[in-house]
Amino acid sequence: MSKQPDKATETETAVSSADPNAGEAGQDTQQLGSESEAEAGFEAAEQSTTAQERTAEQSAEESRLAELEARISELEQENSELKERYLRKQADFENYRKRMQREKEEFGAYATKQLLLDLVQVIDDFERAIESAKDSRDFDSFYEGIVLIEKQMTSMLERKWGLQRFDSEGEEFDPQKHEAVTADQNGEHPEPVVIEDYQKGYMLHDRVLRSAKVKVSMPGAQAGGAGGDESSAEQNSEQNSEEQNGSGGAGDRGPSDSNN
Repeated sequence: MSKQPDKATETETAVSSADPNAGEAGQDTQQLGSESEAEAGFEAAEQSTTAQERTAEQSAEESRLAELEARISELEQENSELKERYLRKQADFENYRKRMQREKEEFGAYATKQLLLDLVQVIDDFERAIESAKDSRDFDSFYEGIVLIEKQMTSMLERKWGLQRFDSEGEEFDPQKHEAVTADQNGEHPEPVVIEDYQKGYMLHDRVLRSAKVKVSMPGAQAGGAGGDESSAEQNSEQNSEEQNGSGGAGDRGPSDSNN
């Protein structure tokens, strides 16, 4: 059984026999098609790569934005907590300041509470002494009662409050403790001495609460010497002023004489 030739082969044979350049043109066409397909594939690959890169960049950008938003939210929450804490501390400090001011006012108002309670007891003693004097009219008993109350009060003030009364008569004059009301220049003492106590002085612990008003005996010779020194000082000052005036006059005349 004989084989029949393929139609495609016959067609190519006919074309090749009809035109010898037709085969080469077909090959060129096939080559161009292959190149076009390669370029199309390359472009598709590039587009795919670009799309992947864009997707990766977009994903990274979204991730950074998410991190930034989370950080912003965290900072906002921290800021809110710090603000709330600051307001709470400020309110606590304001309450503390008001409480201290109130306690200070209360302390100033009631600082002498115990002292006043002690003095109220002394007032009670005075009232009992006065009531007893109305009935008995005994001056000696009344006087003794008043003296006893006065001693009890001064002893209580010294024992509980540090208030001590001091005597000044016969002591050397001390300007820190004594206030000289009058002075007697009799010259009986070599130094100023208190000879009479007009008003008692008081010490509060180690400080002078009130100076004693006293009369002082001044040394006569020193007083006279001091007076002589003062008078001589005044004379010297007057003499110095006269000498200055005289020297000034001489100085005024000096230039005029030289000019003449």
